[in-house]
Amino acid sequence: MRYNYDKLRGRIREKRMSETGLARAIGLSASALSLKLNGKIAFTQTDIGACMDVLDIGKGDVADYFFCESTNKMLVNDG
Repeated sequence: MRYNYDKLRGRIREKRMSETGLARAIGLSASALSLKLNGKIAFTQTDIGACMDVLDIGKGDVADYFFCESTNKMLVNDG
């Protein structure tokens, strides 16, 4: 199952951070965070907890940021 992290990316911007800045703040390399945001490797519970702290995400909102299922929509060419 793939997850969509667009809302998490938006929260990073809302907090006026870069992905690199968030990675540093939670103890990851920028490339590791990028892999997680692109669905190549999973966020760990530790990662999620650290992101919640840094980005001020409440417990009730975790699913919206970290477990939103990705919907792959294929474009159909009618031409």
